[in-house]
Amino acid sequence: MTVTIGGQQYRVDLGAPASLAIPLDFAGPQPGFFGAPAACAESFKTQDFVGNTAEGGSCNVAVLHLVPHCNGTHTESAGHIVNDRIPVTDTLIQGLMPARLITVAPQPAAETDDTYRPEKRADDWMVTRGALHDALVESSPDELMGLIVRTLPNDESKRSQRYEEGAQPPYFSIEAMELLIERQVTHLLVDLPSLDKMHDEGLLTAHHLFWGVPAGHYRLGPQASPMKTITEMIYVPPELDNGLYLLNLQLPAFLTEAAPSRPIIYRLEAVDCRS
Repeated sequence: MTVTIGGQQYRVDLGAPASLAIPLDFAGPQPGFFGAPAACAESFKTQDFVGNTAEGGSCNVAVLHLVPHCNGTHTESAGHIVNDRIPVTDTLIQGLMPARLITVAPQPAAETDDTYRPEKRADDWMVTRGALHDALVESSPDELMGLIVRTLPNDESKRSQRYEEGAQPPYFSIEAMELLIERQVTHLLVDLPSLDKMHDEGLLTAHHLFWGVPAGHYRLGPQASPMKTITEMIYVPPELDNGLYLLNLQLPAFLTEAAPSRPIIYRLEAVDCRS
């Protein structure tokens, strides 16, 4: 297939997808956040039926228990932070969209002038405006409907990392979020468990900024951007190069403000129109 983005033609092989989702193993190692219990599965049972062929049942029928925000790759809508009911599936109207993959190194909070609410601590690590600016300097607005942020270090441990009490993964500064708003990013994907600091006094500063909801408010106002989404806890394999891709953000048809998701990307190859 050939697509045109910002006046440039690209060739894409739809037979060569790459998944950014962390497979959720209900019976094995899995990532976790904020002290939530691990996702698990059990056989559905009634008085005269058992949904497990190993126990004599005629078929396997599982009951799944999970917290989408905490048990792996998930996508969320602005309904995450407001009283309004905003099913995440209602915010995704594009089947395929351009998305830029970048890689950034979080910076010690003590070494940057970037800010955060509540006040940052010297031993925090932050994704800064400067790091994002440098990674996006050659990106046009047409390429940033989706933005995929891979942070360093980037190793296999992200697939099963348990972010428990006392952990403090990196988070996005206020200035970093302001840059993403300026660059008109609509669908943001990150390999962190949250855009925000794990223990942030419930302020969710980065989330509020991205969706245009003032701090302390829980209703959509005239400046809100309810068609944006945030996808967290992805994993970008090291072999995927930075650059421009087509993104297919796959979601189950859950009428909830967050759902497990499977971001699929396809590499774009520029076509030389002179040939």
